[in-house]
Amino acid sequence: MAITAAALAGCGGGHPRGIPSRFDDADPYAWRQNAPDTYPVHGIDVSRWQGAIDWRRVAGSGVSFAFIKATEGGDVADPLFAHHWQGAAAAGIPTGAYHFYYHCRGGAEQARWFLENAPPRAGTLPPVLDIEWTQSRNCPSRPDPETVRAEAQAFLDTVTLAWGKTPIIYTTVDFWEENELWRLGNYPFWLRSVAGHPHDTFGHRGWTFWQYTGTGLVPGVRGQVDLNAFAGSEGAWQAWLAAATL
Repeated sequence: MAITAAALAGCGGGHPRGIPSRFDDADPYAWRQNAPDTYPVHGIDVSRWQGAIDWRRVAGSGVSFAFIKATEGGDVADPLFAHHWQGAAAAGIPTGAYHFYYHCRGGAEQARWFLENAPPRAGTLPPVLDIEWTQSRNCPSRPDPETVRAEAQAFLDTVTLAWGKTPIIYTTVDFWEENELWRLGNYPFWLRSVAGHPHDTFGHRGWTFWQYTGTGLVPGVRGQVDLNAFAGSEGAWQAWLAAATL
């Protein structure tokens, strides 16, 4: 085993470049510049697919925040939402809820479903609208950009009114470009970019969170998990947290 380890190290094995040393990656991108580990504050996002999580180990590994899936569409609730939420909160991890958007239902309807399952509660991160093209056979619809933005705005307005905080928008490169999401206005954006820095893939658009891999490995989570970076220093994170937390 020692010989194998030495051979791997000699061939470029070991910890993947660009991934913070406290985490790992099952299928890392070859980061060369503007890598995730240049940012000090990192977190995860989870759903039922991660199964049971040891949140105290997660907190001990240096995870600074967690976004947890609450709902999708207009009638699907994540069965592990409450379990994950309670575990993360008990471990002292700042936590927020997210909704996975379906293009086959109206934005206001989906917002009401989200709020029914993830009502405003003190001490939490802003709610998140996860909007991208779905891969579901039950909802193959791809509306035109004007409709996408109008329905997204209906969701955002409904949630903002209930929470009293500006929601975060999570999206992917293709969806961002095809639907010109920057037209929605001055929302905090959480951008998925697993093969380059957001400045390379989204252009010089502002962002607050960056999802840089979907194959991360974190102590306390069995299997793979999304890893995310906050766009700023530890001090900037504390200031953002104080302003954004409900």
